[in-house]
Amino acid sequence: MKRWFMLTVVGNDRPGIVARLADVLFRGGCNLGEASMARLGGNFSIMLMVETDHDLARLRALAEPAARELGLHLHLDEIQAHLHDHPEPNARVTVYGADRAGIVADVTAALARAGCNILDLNSDVGGSEQAPIYVMIVDVYTSQGIEAIEAALAGVRNAGIDVKLTAIDTLIG
Repeated sequence: MKRWFMLTVVGNDRPGIVARLADVLFRGGCNLGEASMARLGGNFSIMLMVETDHDLARLRALAEPAARELGLHLHLDEIQAHLHDHPEPNARVTVYGADRAGIVADVTAALARAGCNILDLNSDVGGSEQAPIYVMIVDVYTSQGIEAIEAALAGVRNAGIDVKLTAIDTLIG
């Protein structure tokens, strides 16, 4: 019986990580579903949905040698896969500000108050060590409308953070 697992790996970035893991899983009879991969501060992380007839122990035995060879930390969980069953973003929040502790907490709390489901969040630190700039892009889904997000973000703006809200009109079909 086919089951779904979430395979997560984290480690120092280097060429060949995706190719090696994909090959091991393919040769082991696994099917890959949705994936999210990111490079952050010289580290690489993958969250990858894997469908297989294997149980958790067998999947771990299949993937662990490649992860170890690549210097990656591996984590596996059995999951319920909901492919093709997720909301599309209908708003994007872009944040710029002098880097300081609490920006992510402040912005995401405001989005939660506005009933937003965060679908994707990416951030980076630009500028220089002496004058760091924090940049964050958040794609959200809300059923409460752009006005609710605008109202919730007012407090964040008053704290000196530059926040831009853009409606996303996604055509599906």
